[in-house]
This record gives sequence, structure tokens and C-alpha cells, in this order.
Amino acid sequence: MCFKKILIGPLLLCFCGCLPQIVSLKANKEIPEEFRTSDPGEELQNVSRINWREYFNDQDLTALVELALKNNQELNIFLQEIEIAENEISARKGAYLPSIELGGGAGLDKVGKYTRNGATEENLNIEDGKSFPEPFPDYSFGAHASWEIDIWNKLRNAQKSAMMKYLATIEGKNFLVTNLISEVAANYFTLISLDKQLEILMQNIEIQQNALEVVKAKKEAGRLTELPLKRFEGQLYKTKSLIFEIKQQIIVTENKINFIVGRYPQQVVRNGKDFDYLLPNQIRSGLPADLLENRPDIKQAEFQLKAAELDVEVAKARFYPRLSLSGDVGYQAYATDKLINSPESLIYSLGGNLVGPLINRLDIAAMYLNSDLEQTKAVKNYEKVLLNAFMEVSNQLSNIRNLESTYSYQSQQVRALNDSVSISGTLFNSARADYMEVLLTQRDALESRFDLIDTRLEQLHASVDVYRALGGGWN
Repeated sequence: MCFKKILIGPLLLCFCGCLPQIVSLKANKEIPEEFRTSDPGEELQNVSRINWREYFNDQDLTALVELALKNNQELNIFLQEIEIAENEISARKGAYLPSIELGGGAGLDKVGKYTRNGATEENLNIEDGKSFPEPFPDYSFGAHASWEIDIWNKLRNAQKSAMMKYLATIEGKNFLVTNLISEVAANYFTLISLDKQLEILMQNIEIQQNALEVVKAKKEAGRLTELPLKRFEGQLYKTKSLIFEIKQQIIVTENKINFIVGRYPQQVVRNGKDFDYLLPNQIRSGLPADLLENRPDIKQAEFQLKAAELDVEVAKARFYPRLSLSGDVGYQAYATDKLINSPESLIYSLGGNLVGPLINRLDIAAMYLNSDLEQTKAVKNYEKVLLNAFMEVSNQLSNIRNLESTYSYQSQQVRALNDSVSISGTLFNSARADYMEVLLTQRDALESRFDLIDTRLEQLHASVDVYRALGGGWN
């Protein structure tokens, strides 16, 4: 193919053959309507630029996140990957620098008398009046230098590729940190919602207990039968049984948090206030390029794409000849007392080689094809990550708006049903409503309050998801 363009949202991915280049287009005409602000001139607040301590404004949550960033095992394992990638850069950098080695040696050499060397030594003296010793000792020390001239930028491109992979690893760590913070926050909010459910449950038990006492009094006065008394008792026992279900959920959620922060099971300290204050300020969306520019997974895919492009260049350069220089300098003698005599024991050499593959280049061709395929994979992965990022942001921004409307109507429902509980009790006491109306009203009121808590929890989780979707500030 000569030239191909793939348009994804506001970003244009262009690649010629297997050499892709990423170009960002920020024209408003390419921005989906749901991502635009009502007032383009208004200063936009981007969640990805807000420090997580400011976004999740809760001291107990902050303490848990800081503990997770210190002790989480998965994060600590990933930090080792970063060090490995950093060492790979040093290794690649050293490959295109001259190599100098120092060394020394000693040995003995016994040649046959009836060989060319043996016959020569037999008829010559190593010094005046002194024949060759047998066996012949050999001592040496010196330096050896070699240098491959990087005429095709093969070694430098390999070092740049290692740098891109290192940067991709850094962004992978940032992505992990963002998800780690989000996971701690989501479980923390779940824990507070369970506390709130338990609190409401205890309030409802008190209401049902008072209603039961009224029914008992009416039963003793002969105004009611045994049936309503047992129905009220059954409802009360059912409500009380929910206490232990919620307590078990609290323990499980606490242990999830304890595992994430790398500690053994224990009670999680949390704010006991109404959790409405935990909702971050209203999130305003900006242009997609601004919204997504800090997402670590997009940056990671971009660095991986650049590394794959450089790997193709490295593989292509293996088809070309290699130019290398080498040299030696040192001392060599048959006796240690003559080893450092100059110039008699001084030795040196200098040479150069130009070699290239000629026959049986299948392994080089296979490496080149694999590099080409790896680059194609990197292109597809970048497209996937980019599309996924836009879908996540679009879904979460829409979710926040819809949940706000849901919460508003459910709040009105709770107020209406709370009033109906009081009204049903009054009517029941005046014999204008039967006991089933009272029981159903109490049940509906309890369920509506639980539903309201669940919706608030969904809002909190949505704020966490937006933080994650925008690659929230993790510094």
C-alpha cells in the first residue's frame, strides 16, 4: 500500500508501509458534540491534571492510598520491570561505544623436534650463547580495543528503541498507579455506603420496633388479632437479619482494601460522616485531545509504536555490511624480567574489517519480517487503546449526568415515602388503614433509602471511573 490514513475521533493515525506516524488534530469540527463545552472560552478543569489528593478530598482515603503506593506488591513488582528497562538502555548505549579490554596471560609451549618450528629452534639461539628453553615460556599483558562503526545507525536506533520501551514501561507504571488509586477509592466508597446502609437499617429497626409495640398494645386491648402481631414480628426479624449480611459485606470490603494496601486483615479507618461530601466537584469536559493527553495507556501505546518503528530500522540494517576496527597494544616476552623492556617486548596491531551477509540470510530476513509484524501489532494496539479511551470517557461523562438526574428523583421518592410511613402509622392508630399498608409502606421506604444510597455510591464510583478514564493525576 502506498499511503493509508485511519481517522479515529480527533486523532489521525497515518502510516506509510510499516512506518506509522501519529498526528493530533484539534479542529473543533472533528470533535464529537458530547465532548464539547457549552462555553469554549471558559477555563476548563481537566481531572487528569488534578492531583489525586485534591480530587479525592478525604484524609482517611488519602492515608490508604499512600499506604497502597508504598506496599502494594503488584506495583513493587512492576518497579523491578522499570529497572530492567533502564538497564537495557545502558546496554544498548554501550554497544555503539568503543570496547577496551585489559588482560594478561602466561603459558608454556613445547614443539616437536622434527617440526618446522622445532628444527628452527634447534639451529638458532634465543640470545647469544643461549638456546631456546624447553618448554618455551610465554608471558604477556596489554590492551585490546574494538569498535563497530555505526554507519547505518543500527546501534543508535537500538538504543533509541530501548529508550522508547523504557518510557512505555514508565507509562505502564503510571497506568497501574492510576488503577491502584481508583481501586482503593472505589472500595473505600463502597465501605462507607455499607456503613450508611447499616445506619439506616438500625433506624428502620427502631421504627419497626415502635410499630410492633403499638400492635402489641392493640392486641392486648382486643382491637387486633394475632395475625398482624406475627406479621410485624416477622418483618422486624427479617430486617434484623439484614444487619449480619451487611456486616459480612463490610468485613469482605475491608479485607479487599487491606490486601490492596499490603497489610493483614484489620479494621479500616474511615470517615463516619454523611458521604455526600465525598463527591468531587462537577466535572467539566474539555476537548478530547486535552482530556486524553495524560492517559498513561495511550502514552504507553505511543512509545511502543515508536519503539517498534525503530526495531524495524535495526532489523533492516542487519542486511548491510558492518565496519569494525580493532587494535592491540602490550608487552610479550619469554621471561618475566624482560616483559616490560621497550621497544624489544612491545607489541601492537591495528586492523579493520568490512563484512556483510552474502549467503543464507534467512535468519536476518525472518528477524526483519518479525519486526515488521510487531510494528503492525503496535499500530493495531494503538488504535484499540485510543478507541477504548474515547468510549470510556464518553460513557462515564454520560453516566455522571444521568446519575445526577436519577439521584434527584430518588431523593424526592425517599422524602415522599418517609412521609407515608408517618401517615400510615397515624391512619393505623385511628383504624383508618390496615396493618398491611403499614408494613408495605415501611418496606418501600427502607428499599427507597437503600436505592438512594446505591445511586450515591454509583455516582462516587462514576467519579472514580472518570478519574481513571482520564488518566487522573497520580503525582
